[in-house]
Amino acid sequence: MLTVLIVPGLRDAVAQHWQTLLHARLQDSGRAVRAVPPMGREDLDCAARVAAIEHAAQAIAGPLQIVAHSAGCLMVAHWAQRTGRAVHSALLAVPPDFEAPMPEGYPTIAALRAGGWLPLPRVRLPFRSLVCASRNDPLARYERVADLAADWGSALLDLGAVGHLNPASGHGPWAEAEVLIDELARGPAVPARGATYY
Repeated sequence: MLTVLIVPGLRDAVAQHWQTLLHARLQDSGRAVRAVPPMGREDLDCAARVAAIEHAAQAIAGPLQIVAHSAGCLMVAHWAQRTGRAVHSALLAVPPDFEAPMPEGYPTIAALRAGGWLPLPRVRLPFRSLVCASRNDPLARYERVADLAADWGSALLDLGAVGHLNPASGHGPWAEAEVLIDELARGPAVPARGATYY
C-alpha cells in the first residue's frame, strides 16, 4: 500500500487548509499518511526543508506518494535531485514562481536566493508527477507553471480560477485531491497535458 507524504508550503499549521483536511480524511479511512511538519514563512532555509522531507521519507517503509502544495512543490523538486528514495508518484498543487517578484508580505527574490531556493530546479523529476495550476494564482502566472511542469516532465492539470488553492482564496476542502491521488496511484498512466476532471 502506498503511504501518502504531505509536504506543506511556506506556512504554519492551518486547520482549514486542504492538506490538513486531506490528512485527516485519509487517516480516518485507514490509509497510510504522514506529513512533513510546517516550518512557517519566516524560516526560508531551503536545505533544512529538503532535509525534513528526506527524514520523513526515509522513515516510511514501502512505496511513497507525495502530495505537495505551493512552495512544497519546489522543495520536492530540490529534494528529488538529492535523495535516493524511490517515489511512486507526486501530486504537485499550485507551485509558486519564486523567480518573479511576489506580492507584498511574501519573501523577496533576494531572500529566497539567500535561502537557497534559486535557481529553481528545472530537471526532469525521477518519478511520475501531476502539476495542478490555477488560472488566477497571485503567486504564479499559469504559463510559468506550465513551463515548470514541462521541465519537470509532469502532466499538467488546469484547475481554472482557484487562486492559490488555500483558505485565503476561499478554499478549504479540496475533494478532487483524493481523486487525483487515486488516479496517480493506479499505475503508470497519468492525465495528459491539459487534462481536466471537472
